[in-house]
Amino acid sequence: MRTVGVEEELLVVDPAGTPVPLAPEALEVAARRGEGETVQEHDRAEQSDAAPDPGGASGGPRLVPELKEQQIELGTRVCHGLDEVAAELRHWRSRADAAAATVGARVAALASSPVAVEPETTPGERYARMVEVFGPTAAEVLTCGCHVHVSVDGDEEGVAVLDRIRVWLPVLTALTTNSPFWSGRETGYASFRSQVWNRWPSAGPNAVFGTPARYHQLIADLVATDTVLDEGMVYFDARLSATWPTVEVRVSDVALRVEDAVLLAGLVRGLVETAAREWRAGVAAPEVRTEVLRVAGWRAGRSGLTGDLVDPRTGQPAPAAEVVAALVEHVRAALRDSGDAERVEEGVAAVLRRGTGATLQRAVFGETGDPTAVVRAAVAATHGD
Repeated sequence: MRTVGVEEELLVVDPAGTPVPLAPEALEVAARRGEGETVQEHDRAEQSDAAPDPGGASGGPRLVPELKEQQIELGTRVCHGLDEVAAELRHWRSRADAAAATVGARVAALASSPVAVEPETTPGERYARMVEVFGPTAAEVLTCGCHVHVSVDGDEEGVAVLDRIRVWLPVLTALTTNSPFWSGRETGYASFRSQVWNRWPSAGPNAVFGTPARYHQLIADLVATDTVLDEGMVYFDARLSATWPTVEVRVSDVALRVEDAVLLAGLVRGLVETAAREWRAGVAAPEVRTEVLRVAGWRAGRSGLTGDLVDPRTGQPAPAAEVVAALVEHVRAALRDSGDAERVEEGVAAVLRRGTGATLQRAVFGETGDPTAVVRAAVAATHGD
């Protein structure tokens, strides 16, 4: 059974529904409780090249700072089943909310702010350097994503997995769309976070690597340009963890509802296992051009589940529900063997029936015309209220 860990970035908001730069104070409280890492501790770890802890793999802090003071990041422990993922996410969302409550705030699983806000950069040498080097790309960004780590048996298997899952990653973006607003305006995108994120020079899809040597050479070549600050800023849609034996999938908005995040974790684990089986069986990686994948990702962020997606099997447009069904069918054997099939199928049916977080945000705004009401509704959905 492949293990799985999830990282989520959450917005810190006041009771009225406006993002507030109170994460550092909330994390001070979490650190005193043994649940988090202060801004100062985080910066020292970054500057000393200390290993990050994706998915809480070493039992380290579960609540940590992010680039902006309006954000808190959580990480689950290493999980063996989707029930465990769900319990971990509910627990750490609750603990992040409790820490925020001590400074008069809440946390919301929103991938962008429906309310116009001026992002404030978290103190620290590395974050200051990012703003200095990347200018508005770093200064203006306030987005929250979800990263899923799945265990692999070494770099050879990991690269083989990356080469085979890349064509399906836009479908995951569509399933988790949760950022239709930017700077207080409706964008027309279901995931505007995905558009903003691709302003980073190293973000997006990549070509087939073929071998671990080619993968690591590309990482080294990118770092050698002295454009990205370090290996941690190689923001591929999916990558090998630099520290842990995992593949990390990074294409998703933070999911509004816990069950949608669990669905994402189940599908990613299914994709990783399916890809590894194909590699062992000698099935070649799909030779789809990176340019096509970039367009497919854009299409997924634009319409989410409400329009057509690019079908990975044909490269042609097809209704989103049909493409999602193809993804489930692609990983069905792996889901069945891990015991995840029923939960994933129910999760997909629920998302297709009620929509994603973007659907709820638009519905609330349509009823109220009030972006702060959207945030308050998101706080309730984040915690299952």
